[in-house]
Formats: sequence, C-alpha cells, structure tokens
Amino acid sequence: MNYDSKIEASSIDASDTHGELDPFADLDQQGRVRRRRIIVLVAIALVAVLALWWFLHRGGEEDALSKDADQIPVVTVVAPGRSTVAGAIGVTGTLAARRSMPVGSVGDGGQVREVRVEPGQWVSQGQVLAVIDRSVQTQQIASQQAQVEVASADARIAQANLDRALKLVDRGFISKADVDKLTATRDSAAAQVKVARATLGQLQAQTARLNILAPASGLVLERSVELGQVVSGGSGVLFRLAKDGEMELLAALSEDDLAGLSVGQEAKVTPVGSGKTFIGHVWQISPVINQTSRQGVARVALAYDPALRPGGFASVTIQSGTQVAPMLPESAIQNDTKGSFVYVVDAKGVAHRQAVKTGLVTAKGVIITDGLSGSEKVVMRAGGFLNDGDKVKTRLVAAGR
Repeated sequence: MNYDSKIEASSIDASDTHGELDPFADLDQQGRVRRRRIIVLVAIALVAVLALWWFLHRGGEEDALSKDADQIPVVTVVAPGRSTVAGAIGVTGTLAARRSMPVGSVGDGGQVREVRVEPGQWVSQGQVLAVIDRSVQTQQIASQQAQVEVASADARIAQANLDRALKLVDRGFISKADVDKLTATRDSAAAQVKVARATLGQLQAQTARLNILAPASGLVLERSVELGQVVSGGSGVLFRLAKDGEMELLAALSEDDLAGLSVGQEAKVTPVGSGKTFIGHVWQISPVINQTSRQGVARVALAYDPALRPGGFASVTIQSGTQVAPMLPESAIQNDTKGSFVYVVDAKGVAHRQAVKTGLVTAKGVIITDGLSGSEKVVMRAGGFLNDGDKVKTRLVAAGR
C-alpha cells in the first residue's frame, strides 16, 4: 500500500512540473513591467517639476512686469491747440497824483499864525492855505506910506514954485536959468513920489506873499506845517496838492509790452483792498527805458475818487488788441533758475522738458508766447514730480477743462 502511494505522488509531481510556466520567465516579465512603471512615474514627476518651474518663472515675470507697470506714473495731459484771446497786459502799479503840486513859502517867511486847510479838502486857486505873521511888514508898509505922502508934498511945493516962476519970467523978475532949476526940482520931486510909491508896492507885494496860497484848484494831499512854526523860502514843501484831483497809475512795463501800447488805450484799474474797478486811459508812454530793469513806465489817467489814494498799489489791465497762441492752465507751467518750462510727452510715453515764454495771464489760463505750437501733449499737473526722460502713462483731457 505504501508503494502505490509513492508511485502516485511521483506521477503527480511529474505531471505538474511539465504542465506549468517557467518561473524565471515570470520574473523577467514582472521586472519589465516594474521598470516601465518607474519610467512613467519619473517622466510624470519630471513633467510636474518642469510645469511647476514654468509656472513659478512665468508668474515671477508677470509679477515683475505688473510691478514695473504699477510704478509708471499716470499723468493728465492736454493738447492746448491755439486760442484767440483779447490781448491785454496785466501788471501792478503805484497810484499817484497826475499833477502833483508842491507848495512852500515864497516870501521872506515868518511865524505861522493860522493853518486853514487839512489833507483831503478841496481848494480853489489863490485860496489861503496858511497865514504868516506880518506885524513887522505892516509897520514897514505904514512907514512907506508916510514916505509917499512926504514925497507927494515935496512934489506939490516944487510944482507951485515953478508955476509962480513962470508967471514972473515974462516980467523979467526971474531969469530963464532960475526957471530951468525950478523945473528940475519939480521933476525930481515927482520922481521921488514914484520911487516912494514903488517901494510901498514892493512892501505890499512881499507882505501879500507871506501867506501861503494855492497855485491852482485841487485836492490837498499833504500838510507839513504846524501852528507857530517859522517858515521861509528854504523850509521845503509845506503842502502838496493834486491839481483838479486827477490821479494816475504808474505801471512799469517791459520793452515788449510798451511796444504794443499807444496813447488812448483803455485800462481797468483795481486798487488793492478795493473791489471797485475804475476805467482810465493811457495818457503817456515813457520815451526812455531804464537800462538796469529794462522797463519803461506807462501812465494811466484816472478821474478823482476817494478810493484812489496816492502811494497805494493797484492792479491794472490794459487792452492791447487780440492774440492767437496756445493757452495752458497755471498748474502746467513750472519755473526754476533757467526760466519757465513745461513737460511734453512724446509718442513713446516719455516726458521731456520744454522751455516756454509766458504772456498774458487770464481767468482761463496763461498764454504761451513761445516754445509750443499747440499740438503737443503737455502735462497739466504733477510736473514738479517729473524729470526729463521719465516714462509715464497719459490720460488725455480736452483743452479748456
């Protein structure tokens, strides 16, 4: 029984061995599959790493570009074009009397007994402004009047003697020579009367000149004399008058501005601190230019008004025809030691400094007389934060806004 069992077992083992695959072949197959899987996993990992690197690198570039873009300033620009504006010259000047009349003592002088006017009063020609003591001159006039009477009495006696002599000469009692002598005496006495009267008139005229009189009608601007003061011809100005109360504005203008003016042009004058505007006209243009300031004076005539005080400041706008030129807001114009300038943005978005010359300043803007054609893109604001060559982004607005 044991024999049979061994035979069956060996038979079974043999048959099983010949019926299954080779175990080494299975191992090779499994190794190849495993290697393929590893390669695929490595490839996938490599692709993932490359994708991650690309993503990070691309994102960094975009962030850098975005950051650079964020750092470029955005500025507002305007193409000003060319505007037609009424030409006008605006400056600040000094108010003064058109005809200032200084008044002083023209006589021998003396002590002031009375002052009859004050600044701000109107006076007429010949009106007494101040009375000077004349007690001495009064006595001199009285004495001279007596001298006139004495000379007149001598002249009457001389004439009477001559008349009597002429009646006796025909009878032969008086010679012709005596008559000539009496005639000369009469003529001398008459001349003495004239001398005495002339001296009296001189004293009276000198006395009359003691009082200080207004040389013409006008407004009293200044009073520089007080009661009891001793004055004479060397005392200087005691009163100052504005003839007929007429005023004027003295405006210092450049050579270019003066060249555009003519006598008779209208001017609007506004005193400092006053909201009232006065209409005047240019009545004189300086024929001389100051060699230091390169300016001349235009004088604007004004009628009297209490708001016009000599010595005060006033702004004046003088009409001077029309002008066609670019106009910019004041915020667009910068100034430094080299002069006025603006920033102009080119087609590539780069800001460039451009020197300009400014003209009339109006409520709408500043006229640019030189440096711009009007077609440029000019930075309206923030020019003070730019440098020549800076990259900018622009936002265009319509001119006049």
